[in-house]
Amino acid sequence: MKRRYWMIGFAALVGVGACSSGLWQVPAIALMNLTERTEFTVQGDTLLMNGEINSKTLDQFEAVIAANPNVTTLREGIVPGSLDDDTMIALAYRVRELGLDTELLANSEIASGGVDLFLAGVERRAERGAIVGVHSWSDGIKDAADYPREAPEHEQNRKYIEDMLGEDAFYWFTIYAASADDIYNMTDEEIIEYKLLTEPFAAAGSLE
Repeated sequence: MKRRYWMIGFAALVGVGACSSGLWQVPAIALMNLTERTEFTVQGDTLLMNGEINSKTLDQFEAVIAANPNVTTLREGIVPGSLDDDTMIALAYRVRELGLDTELLANSEIASGGVDLFLAGVERRAERGAIVGVHSWSDGIKDAADYPREAPEHEQNRKYIEDMLGEDAFYWFTIYAASADDIYNMTDEEIIEYKLLTEPFAAAGSLE
């Protein structure tokens, strides 16, 4: 998959200026991937997740699941994106393989690769108030929206969405919603329209 993350202020971390092509993000990813940014906490049959998805996240997830086979739900808290999309997609397919549900509380904030991961839930539920941010992927040269609709560059990301939702309409929505260096927070109506949830919104506090 192409990059799907929401980067804020990483230019300062690597000591170089941002450029319109987004190429400054590559050293930032390498730097951030050196640290464990994903936090997992088990509460009963729910696995709480916070932080960026990176190259270590799948191994962390597998270790937690092995020690807690009773887990049935992955709850995302603050998951702003993915620093390693190969890991993100492998994690997502693993979540679906295990038959886990995904959920968001009213104070959850997910964006980019964090949204992609949410789609992996067999059942997907959310409290009103959850923030769901989407944008285009970028290959460091072009944003997805700059490629013709029939371009092969779309296929891996498009197919992932189709595998998870049964159709690819949400993929096309995301790439035109915002550029790779911006973010668009979906309305509740859009979340329903694009079938991100498998059941109606829950009231704040009802899923805790």
